[in-house]
Amino acid sequence: MIVYRNAVPGDGAELGAMARRSFTDTFGTLYRPEDLAVFLDQTFGASGLPAHLSDPVYTVRVAVDESGEIVGFAKIGPVVFPGEWPATAIELHQLYARGDQHGAGVGPALMDWAIDVARADARTEMILSVYVDNHRAHRFYERYGFVEIGRYVFMVGEQPDDDRIMRLVL
Repeated sequence: MIVYRNAVPGDGAELGAMARRSFTDTFGTLYRPEDLAVFLDQTFGASGLPAHLSDPVYTVRVAVDESGEIVGFAKIGPVVFPGEWPATAIELHQLYARGDQHGAGVGPALMDWAIDVARADARTEMILSVYVDNHRAHRFYERYGFVEIGRYVFMVGEQPDDDRIMRLVL
């Protein structure tokens, strides 16, 4: 059984480690080891995701399995993409589920939570970026009504990736 709850600062180390593993399992072969290491440290190291658990502009929800391990999470917060965004927009920064949880309902539960929180906060749209060749994620987001609205260069260390920006009108 999976339990969902808001993350707390004490989850930082475990959450960062889970996110590192998930990103590496999914995308690790795409990057030079030094680029991957820089990205993982910046994004999921102490000053990245774990620090966001104490920052009131971000909200993070975790999925915890029966052994008490974090098996997924979603993080929402201010839109950081270049360009002009309405003040009522919110970004889905990350939605990760551990590989053994794919197809088990963790992703949909976290996405439903993110959309519900955004609507309850009177947000009018949700923005996210997704790697161009992550077809599974594209299909997932499209099922929720997200549509592609642009391109984004997503840097992993010194390597640029071709991402797509997607939007859901809430």
